[in-house]
Amino acid sequence: MSAVEQQQAEPSPSSNSSSSFEVVEADTANKYEAVVPHWFYCKVIDSRERWIPFSQQDSEKLEEAHNSRKDDEQLVVPTEGGRYDVHLKKRLRCAMYWEEEVSEVRRCTWFYKGDKDNKYIPYSESFSEELEETYMIAITLDEWKKKLESPTREVIILHNPKLMVHYHPVTTSDDWGSTPTEQGRPRTVKRGVENISADIPCGEPLQIDHLVFVVHGIGPACDIRFRSIVQCVNDFRNVSLSMLQAHFKKAQEQQQIGRVEFLPVNWHSPLHSTGVDVDLERITLPSINRLRHFINDTILDVFFYNSSTYCQTIVDTVASEMNRLYRLFLQRNPDFKGGVSIAGHSLGSLILFDLLTNQKDSSEDEAGNKEALCTEKDLKDMGIPLGPRTKILHYVRTKDETQDAQQQAHVPVGNNDKSEDAPKPESGSSPQLGARSSSMNGGGKRQYLDVGLGQVSANYPQLIYKPDIFFAFGSPIGMFLTVRGVKRIDPNYSLPTCKGFFNIFHPFDPVAYRIEPMIIPDLEFEPMLLPHHKGRKRMHLELKEGLTRMGMDLKNNLLGSLRIAWQSFTRPPLLAVEAAATENKAETSLEKQTVHSDMKPEEPAATGKEDTPPINVGMLNGGHRIDYVLQEKPIESFNEYLFALQGHLCYWESEDTVLLILKEIYQTQGITLDQPLQ
Repeated sequence: MSAVEQQQAEPSPSSNSSSSFEVVEADTANKYEAVVPHWFYCKVIDSRERWIPFSQQDSEKLEEAHNSRKDDEQLVVPTEGGRYDVHLKKRLRCAMYWEEEVSEVRRCTWFYKGDKDNKYIPYSESFSEELEETYMIAITLDEWKKKLESPTREVIILHNPKLMVHYHPVTTSDDWGSTPTEQGRPRTVKRGVENISADIPCGEPLQIDHLVFVVHGIGPACDIRFRSIVQCVNDFRNVSLSMLQAHFKKAQEQQQIGRVEFLPVNWHSPLHSTGVDVDLERITLPSINRLRHFINDTILDVFFYNSSTYCQTIVDTVASEMNRLYRLFLQRNPDFKGGVSIAGHSLGSLILFDLLTNQKDSSEDEAGNKEALCTEKDLKDMGIPLGPRTKILHYVRTKDETQDAQQQAHVPVGNNDKSEDAPKPESGSSPQLGARSSSMNGGGKRQYLDVGLGQVSANYPQLIYKPDIFFAFGSPIGMFLTVRGVKRIDPNYSLPTCKGFFNIFHPFDPVAYRIEPMIIPDLEFEPMLLPHHKGRKRMHLELKEGLTRMGMDLKNNLLGSLRIAWQSFTRPPLLAVEAAATENKAETSLEKQTVHSDMKPEEPAATGKEDTPPINVGMLNGGHRIDYVLQEKPIESFNEYLFALQGHLCYWESEDTVLLILKEIYQTQGITLDQPLQ
């Protein structure tokens, strides 16, 4: 009979009530309960290994698979919304949509505190089992001061349920030996994840309502902390989950919605793997080395995009990656029935805009199935290099489209028509984007930006889906169109395969430009102010507006009073009756002037605001507003220049930006916010 069984079988030495109570209390105190495991994965952050817990939902799924199919060598469990697969037997976590280092996975029960950052580190699964067995014996027999030695010769002592410590291994010893208490400062040991204050998320909704591809801008780093597009989109996704819980709670409770999935699209790495970095290294000066390499790795992406050779590489990479991700997503989510949208930051938004302007709609696909004179494969087989090959294909394609447009619409196309019957532009006129839209819509031809106006000559690939909405963050689209020679966007123009377009920017973003003034150049109006995600304007903006309004009221009242005083001073003497009547008229006039002054254009009256018709900015966003400006934070308003860079990189963690995206996406499904934002 074991010691535990013998102890349980022995009768109590005393039969009085107090002794019986003590025995019951001791039995209750010594009752053992198995520890609840939680699953973690290891990730290198800032050159240090960190153990990150899976969500409660994923951990339970992994534990269930571990207990039910232990012998399955090929068992794979999708986690984190299906973006990662865990190979359970190998204890490995692998990214599915992008390249990433494989992470070690561990079923964790016992932890010790790290040396520097005070983060808890899980013991290996085998040693955790030893600790758990020792703990079970100690708490059952109430025998403590148990000592264990880890595989790395570290010593763990279980003093009592509340005090368990971990000592470093001995590096040197003398003739007298050493004891655990002489091995430096002990580290705390904890049993169970609930005792280490780990931030464990609940998990993501299983249902995916919409898919958004996110394209980055210049360089490999996307924010002020030099993080990758994958890390930044992770933040964006997390913010969207919190915004759904805060502003779509009713729809979630009624199970009308699940979540929106955001997937990053990386084009920088494939571009710089073409050998261009080696070529640049040969011609880069040795001085100010770090700055020159930073420029080669980031700012030169803009020049690459303006090069016909590398522009083709970039648009091919972006389009093929978005198509690949879409196919893989459908393969991993066969029940997905939602739509797709795209978002681009900085230069990434320009790449997407150029892609979208060169997409073919379904009517063109039907009309465009003609036998080509030569294909890209034919030219490649003939040994023609990429640059000339692209120009030849573009020339053939453009010529066919020009001839078709002339035959079907009987109107000149762009600046390529040299016929005498072509209408000549008025003096001072400038090229327009989509100026041919009315004739092309009638003939079933696509609307695109003529490369003769500055767009790089490239064979733009086609996406295998039609995006619902295009979101641009901190976008230079307006600037690039202008320097290409496009000063006007036709109000009737719309992207061939995408109905929605939102241009979102921070007021201090030095790279961002507006779009709406290119559609309505003769009207001055402000961009739409994005409401704060908590349903109000930021306090400092409200204060600024209040002070401005107060100053205008004081100014108007003062001018009115001075005007009345001057009139009474300059008019001739009147009889008492006439004076009284004049005074009444003056008071009435003052009231009218005060009301009139409150209705000045700078500060229209409330009724005027309600009666003001909405501004029509054309069809680029289906007749709705396009430009949306974020509200700067109070600290940012102190110095615009100091926060300019941060303004360009702020979108990844911007609740207001995410909420606008969710609002517009779910509006297409007839689902609105719980409460409209003011």
